[in-house]
Amino acid sequence: MKQQQLRALCAGAAIAASCMTWTQVADAYVSGSDVSWVTQEEASGDSFFNSSGVKTDPFVLLKNLGVGAIRLRVWVNPSGGWNNAADVLAKAKRAAAQGQQLLIDFHYSDSWADPGKQTEPAAWAGHSLSQLETDVRNHTTSILNTLKSAGLTVTWVQVGNEINSGMLWPVGNTSNGFGPLAGLINSGYNAVKSVYPSAKVVIHLANGYNTSDFSWFFSNLKASGGKWDIIGMSHYPTASNWTTLNSELLSTANSMISTYGTPVMVCETGMPWNDPTDANNMIADLTSKIWHLGANGLGVFYWKPEAYPNWQGYTLGALNSSGQFTAAMTHL
Repeated sequence: MKQQQLRALCAGAAIAASCMTWTQVADAYVSGSDVSWVTQEEASGDSFFNSSGVKTDPFVLLKNLGVGAIRLRVWVNPSGGWNNAADVLAKAKRAAAQGQQLLIDFHYSDSWADPGKQTEPAAWAGHSLSQLETDVRNHTTSILNTLKSAGLTVTWVQVGNEINSGMLWPVGNTSNGFGPLAGLINSGYNAVKSVYPSAKVVIHLANGYNTSDFSWFFSNLKASGGKWDIIGMSHYPTASNWTTLNSELLSTANSMISTYGTPVMVCETGMPWNDPTDANNMIADLTSKIWHLGANGLGVFYWKPEAYPNWQGYTLGALNSSGQFTAAMTHL
């Protein structure tokens, strides 16, 4: 449920005190989108349009759809420069101009980091654990200081992306135990707080439906002294299983909240662009489940809704071939 919907329900209500509490929850809840591809798409000639076919800034379109937060990934030395400091800054400024909050997603790699690959940046190859901790600290601090120097506020920071088996392999692989990984995470955590003391650090895993994987990971990370403020999840169900996986994700969320006392956030979700009806239904159910966690359910981010159909082979965006956002975004 979006903030404006809740306020409408509470307007003039006799249960003002209760509504005040839930309004505060709604103010903390975020409807978000990861639009890290947007500048690269625009450079390739893509444009975005409103429902009347008028070319419009995609950040404005998302704001008008109720998207109040933008997630941006960071790569260390990426090919072509996409998702480096300058590119992230350019997108962050556009989000801030629309009053959208920022979630910065550090991959600690020169390219994609996910459960199947967590490749060290080329410039960090062969570094020891202590060297990598310094690398993480310096890189995190540098990027965040770039944003801060531009007058931007960062609300959340991911230290690693889908790190189910660790990050910065081989050193930070969980096959080596959680000690090295905890050291790397804490280096990033401390760097975030040194620049933005109020920012919340997210530790993000894939497959939010897999409660046992989350329990295994966070119990070991905690035992090794790892630090975090928010538990983040990815969630990519299909038309045939979304009702089941949404319920299983809620079970994972409740387990993490009750065990660790920290809130949860769905940092990524999406369904096929050409099935907006199922995507709409899935998102409506998912956002309702997360929202009703109260202060422990911080929000849901659609991943790459701005991706044109089959952009770089990706099919789970929420944009049609005319460059207009689909009904998938209605209930975000």
